[in-house]
Amino acid sequence: MGPTASGKTALAVSLVERFPLEIISVDSALVYRGMDIGTAKPDAVTLARAPHHLLDIRDPTETYSAAAFCSDARCLMADIVARGRVPLLVGGTMLYFRALLRGLDDLPRADAALRHKLEAQADARGWPALHAELAEVDPVTAARLAPNDSQRIGRALEVFRLTGAPMSALLDRAQSELPYRVLQLALVPSDRAVLHRRIAARFDAMLAEGLIDEVRSLRRDHVLKSGLPSMRAVGYRQAWAYLDGDIDLKALREQGIAATRQLAKRQLTWLRSWHAVMLDCLAEDLEVQAMAQVASHLKS
Repeated sequence: MGPTASGKTALAVSLVERFPLEIISVDSALVYRGMDIGTAKPDAVTLARAPHHLLDIRDPTETYSAAAFCSDARCLMADIVARGRVPLLVGGTMLYFRALLRGLDDLPRADAALRHKLEAQADARGWPALHAELAEVDPVTAARLAPNDSQRIGRALEVFRLTGAPMSALLDRAQSELPYRVLQLALVPSDRAVLHRRIAARFDAMLAEGLIDEVRSLRRDHVLKSGLPSMRAVGYRQAWAYLDGDIDLKALREQGIAATRQLAKRQLTWLRSWHAVMLDCLAEDLEVQAMAQVASHLKS
């Protein structure tokens, strides 16, 4: 687990080459086909060295939920274990990790009518207003969400209106333990400024590699709306605004980097409240430390 740009993929590939592991991606954006540049999806060379499960399993017009992830991940884990190997879950979508480790059994299914009503309210009042409403009924959930995180704000309000209980309380109550011993490694930078520089460099690289053209192609090849989960991903929503003429290239870069930094901040806040082995992702001996942890876990 770790924030964006913390080096999760590189470390995971090194671990796979040393131990009998198979990678399961824990990322809500990597599931989408055609979204390669803006998600920093592993390239063909990397995937040849270390194949990843749960990449490219949805079209960008579709949704993918934490419940769907849990179902897919549990099936994959059982298959990997049956073949005498060990699942290595790698990613930064913290809700997916939480759902897998603690369960989401108490959350109600999505309600299309209620979601449409919430979206209409957001159109009239703005998502920050609905975020403020969420803060009144579920301050724990609201604190970890950005004021414009439409997908998650909408889901949290939907859960509250359907059950009368805050989603955070339902998540704390839900338990669905995995039938495995779990080693949790969290990559946390000792210097936040270095992570910020990595984020800026990576976003610049995405722009140079053709992020704008990628979004242009997605819009041409699919019937997309800006509110879809795929297009709400960091980088994609800024590129969408640029293609619509709402912002210029400079603003695209500035807003994309700022949004990525905010995402990393939320990921780090989550990790620091989670019980995991904390490793400095900037340490020169990070790989050695991680391998020692994994070796010890596999032997025990």
